[in-house]
Amino acid sequence: MAEYGMTLRQSAARKLEALRTYRWSWWAHWGELAEYILPRRYMWVVTPNKADRGSPVNRMILDSTGTLSARNLASGMMADITSPTRPWFKLRITGADTDVSQEVSEWLAECENRVYRVLSESNYYTAKAQQYFDLVVFGTAPMIIYEDYEDVIRCYNPCAGEYFLAVSDRMAVDTMYREFVLTIAQVVEWFGIENCSDDTAEAWKRGGGEAQREIVIAHAIEPNVGRVSGGPAKSFEFREIYWERDRGEAQDALSVRGFHELPFGAGRWDLVSNDAYGRSPAMDALPDIKQLQQETKRKAQAIDKMVNPPMVADVQMKNQPASALPGGITYVAGASNSAHGFRPAYQIQPQIQELMLDIAEVQKRIRDTFFNDLFLMISQLEGTHRTATEIDARREEKLVMLGPVLERIQNECLDPDINRIFNIMERAGLIPEPPAEIQGAPINVQYVSILASAQRAASTAAIERIFSIVGSVAALDPAIMDTVDDVEAINEYASLLNVPPKIMRDPKMVAEIRAQRAQEKAGQEALQTSTAVAQGAKTLSETQLGAGVNALQLLQGGAAR
Repeated sequence: MAEYGMTLRQSAARKLEALRTYRWSWWAHWGELAEYILPRRYMWVVTPNKADRGSPVNRMILDSTGTLSARNLASGMMADITSPTRPWFKLRITGADTDVSQEVSEWLAECENRVYRVLSESNYYTAKAQQYFDLVVFGTAPMIIYEDYEDVIRCYNPCAGEYFLAVSDRMAVDTMYREFVLTIAQVVEWFGIENCSDDTAEAWKRGGGEAQREIVIAHAIEPNVGRVSGGPAKSFEFREIYWERDRGEAQDALSVRGFHELPFGAGRWDLVSNDAYGRSPAMDALPDIKQLQQETKRKAQAIDKMVNPPMVADVQMKNQPASALPGGITYVAGASNSAHGFRPAYQIQPQIQELMLDIAEVQKRIRDTFFNDLFLMISQLEGTHRTATEIDARREEKLVMLGPVLERIQNECLDPDINRIFNIMERAGLIPEPPAEIQGAPINVQYVSILASAQRAASTAAIERIFSIVGSVAALDPAIMDTVDDVEAINEYASLLNVPPKIMRDPKMVAEIRAQRAQEKAGQEALQTSTAVAQGAKTLSETQLGAGVNALQLLQGGAAR
């Protein structure tokens, strides 16, 4: 498995060090974010056998508004984008919206149900919730999806500080390296003792405490550039390498294998140029969060000095029993002298109310930065009278800001997820045989979550406005209605609102119904005309003009002449 004169393991190890250099500034920034918002999801240094993992990690957090706001945003995204309790995606045949047979529709529905079942019975939703939280705080959040014999799929969330990313020429993340720790026993169980280094194998054979000692494992997933000649990764689109990081480059890889599709998705909140890592709302809120911690600390100090101020006492009381507790007595010689006894060193009257108002303003800025006003919209509306129109208007206003992020999440997180899971199920024989008419046709995903549907529904405003204008003009000139294809407009409107296709008639059927209605109308008009003629003839025949001649005979006679 040689690559440019190096083994694949050597090439991967050197690439890891290059990626470490490029990641350094992000790594330092993540450290600040972790200190003030989410310390348990950050690895400052991947170090084995750390004995202080259970120590407190949130010493910098005095006010948890930042953490709670980030959690609200992550929870709102989970509920409104990939809710476990309602459908959030539909499978479609590329290029065919409604023009598919009943058999194809039923096949797509069955595939959707099977995918949803795999998602619910695996740890997908648990991992997805963690991915959103990481994304909100650190701006970048990868999630790996592996095949699993028990649950079909198994998902893993590398935390910030463990992973290193690189992008392709399309600026999409297609390379992930990472470092993490495993015990000797876990390494042997995972990779087999025959693939481990001599040191690891010997430690496992000794057993006891040695088997629980940790070592650092390096891991790489990347495009299979040039296709490795021979080996288990041959002919795959992507390859994966595991190796023991500290065993030297001469040591073989623990494992090398290939993937038909990218086995991970790396979501990024916001991007600049060709950065492999994203920027997050937490980065925008960090200055306010730091200010909040400082003001919270100062407020606590002010209250403490008011309640328990620093004291001064006469030198005669040094080394004498004294009490500052309520009801306590301190005996002092010459206590009647005002110079003796305890008294505050100084008295302060801090403006606590003004300080609390400023803290509340900072807290609001933090919540706004984390879009809490979007996901907690109803509870934050002022007053008790809230109309559906008002809620919809506010939601659409906020979606203007969140829309680009939603599209990036769909492209970088959800598309790789569904593609990977569907292909795993297909290779495992869990996808039914497709109908003959769509054999080989590509399948795409349409997202129908609450947030995606709301975003799509915002596009209906243009359709509503054009119909409103046309309807107004039609009162003066009915011919204006000919400028609008009402059938296509209604179908497009229904699609944007995610109306089930089954309840919408096919345009061909609509045309047939209209033709039949026009034919029936023409027949009715002809019948009405003939009836009117017959009635007129009867009336004329009953109209006597004298001399035994009626009006009808007169007309017929006149016509004969």
